[in-house]
Amino acid sequence: MRSVRKSGTVPAGRGRALLRRSVAGLALALVLPWGVAIGGGAAPAAASFDPAGEDFWVDSSMGPIKSRIFRAQDGNTQRVVYALDGLRARNDLSGWEIDTDISRVLPAWNINVVMPIGGQSSFYSDWMAPSNTNGQATTYAWETFLTRDLRNALAGRLGFNPRGNGVFGLSMGGSAALVMAAYHPDQFRYAASYSGYLNISAPGMREALRLALLDAGGFNIDSMWGPPWSELWLRNDPFVFAPLLRGNGTRLWISSGNGQRGPRDAVNSALDAYNLTNAAGLETVALANTRAFQARLDSLGPSNVVFDYTSEGVHSWKYWQDQVFKMLPDLSANLG
Repeated sequence: MRSVRKSGTVPAGRGRALLRRSVAGLALALVLPWGVAIGGGAAPAAASFDPAGEDFWVDSSMGPIKSRIFRAQDGNTQRVVYALDGLRARNDLSGWEIDTDISRVLPAWNINVVMPIGGQSSFYSDWMAPSNTNGQATTYAWETFLTRDLRNALAGRLGFNPRGNGVFGLSMGGSAALVMAAYHPDQFRYAASYSGYLNISAPGMREALRLALLDAGGFNIDSMWGPPWSELWLRNDPFVFAPLLRGNGTRLWISSGNGQRGPRDAVNSALDAYNLTNAAGLETVALANTRAFQARLDSLGPSNVVFDYTSEGVHSWKYWQDQVFKMLPDLSANLG
């Protein structure tokens, strides 16, 4: 296993201090009326439907679930990657299709792209119960769906390779991607997190995430994993299960911006400035979480990971697309 870093390591104590300073900003950004939520962008974008995509419906305990499939240009069925959405995942299209060009670029690299649709505020997890705060009728079972129902349907109906796949996600989907790889290493040999929340048991994070889930669909976080530091909560915390990723030899790509806006983050109105401020706050917390996760991996010894910290970047789709394209040669070399 090998460890490649694009910047120096940060002591664990410094990472924890940065996290404590940042959580208050995260909570504020989440409760303000039109702030950018986890997995949102600095500004909304119109839906960009890719006609090359195929609607692929699979039955599950949650009912029929749609995914969007973008086939590899050369027709292979061996090279497969799953793209996970953010907290405000919609029920028609993935944010990856709406706000990025990955559905066009990755197939040109002969990679099949699977975009699960839906799962707002789910963390792509198997929940304990339906949320009792928004009338949810069925219990979320996204981990089971992705690693059993969808996996088997893709193999049985399309011939997709059920092993050695990749999975990546932004924000909520970033931590979920690491969960999938940690507990399903035969399915996922590659996992990437962009601006992910990778230290969710840290002080203040549960309270911030409670506000986030209430803001994005009115979900009760207690229905997800139960009380803090419960077995399920710890099971889904990348900081806690980092030894599994190292032991599995999973190839990881972990990235975060620094909360500083760049030249492409135009401010043309008070609303733009407001949203960018929120996106900067969210990215600052993601950075602290990512630094803490890196310190955890460092403490375990060499790991098969690339950490990429950019010199600018807020919680926004343009930066997550940049990371996919930057990662793409490494991803391509490790699939199939």
